[in-house]
Amino acid sequence: MKKNTLGKAGIEVPKIIFGTSYLGNLYRELSMDEKLALMREWFKVSDGKVMIDSAGKYGAGLALEVIGQGLEELGIKPDQICISNKLGWYRVPLSTAEPTFEPGAWSNLKYDAVQKISFSGILECWEQGCELLGGKYKPEVVSVHDPDEYLAVAVDMNDRAKRLKDILEAYNALFELKERGEVKAVGIGSKDWYVIRELYGKVKFDWVMFANKFTIYHHPIEIVSFIQQLEKDGVGIINSAIFNAGFLTGGQYFDYRILDENNPDDQALFQWRKQFFEICDKHEIEPGDACLKFAVSAPQIAAVALNPSKAWRMQHSKQTLEKEFPKAFWTELKEKNIIEQNYPYL
Repeated sequence: MKKNTLGKAGIEVPKIIFGTSYLGNLYRELSMDEKLALMREWFKVSDGKVMIDSAGKYGAGLALEVIGQGLEELGIKPDQICISNKLGWYRVPLSTAEPTFEPGAWSNLKYDAVQKISFSGILECWEQGCELLGGKYKPEVVSVHDPDEYLAVAVDMNDRAKRLKDILEAYNALFELKERGEVKAVGIGSKDWYVIRELYGKVKFDWVMFANKFTIYHHPIEIVSFIQQLEKDGVGIINSAIFNAGFLTGGQYFDYRILDENNPDDQALFQWRKQFFEICDKHEIEPGDACLKFAVSAPQIAAVALNPSKAWRMQHSKQTLEKEFPKAFWTELKEKNIIEQNYPYL
């Protein structure tokens, strides 16, 4: 599979980056054997160096612990893997019945997590993340975790300005880590791509990750133009959350809310999906495969981040990216306005 470079940072990345939230017991607790099976598959599927995406928020640091322990057990050398760690959440003792940071999302955790976004706070998160990984494996790639969500809870414009200052100070700390050679690349991931654009005016990122906003359903020309500009500036681009929280493949969530077929505001989405499924069925293409293939259709996209909870999905995704889909399929999707007719890459 073709490898790409993560922008001006010069880090070679495979086409698929593996997410790790399931290693932190997202929704359900996997056994250590199941977690090791997922990790083992990373190295079977990837051609060359594996890249994974993790965060202190995933299971209040559990995912990072599992990664460090699992890599050691599998006999993986540090130069065989590139770890991206999203920073901003710090493990603390659990003092309530369940973790407070995302109630209901994580299963059987022994710790809680608190947010620390500031110059000193992000460095504390960095240091703790390295400790949780066990010391042998260190992240080469870092970012501030979900800065859009941090800004979104501001109570007024003054509070937002303060929170923006916190984020910028956190990035100053991360770029100091880069200057000292502790990390190789500093970037941003966000579900709100407008926040990426806003912060890009203030911070010269090495890479950006679009989450939930460059999909077969949502790809306005405005975001296409921004992606083109990022590439011209030498910024690496990763695409993630490419199924709009599962709705595009048949799930009930769209952008993390449950849709209602009886709600007039949601009916257009259900109609879009019905047509999409009909065209996929006609051309004998799985909707999830179409979503994946679209997600890397723009030549500026260096990689797609996927978060499989089953090992077999990794091989299937690799095979999907290596296939050529019939031109008639993409043509019909455009003719039926499933894909924007002015989308330039299909």
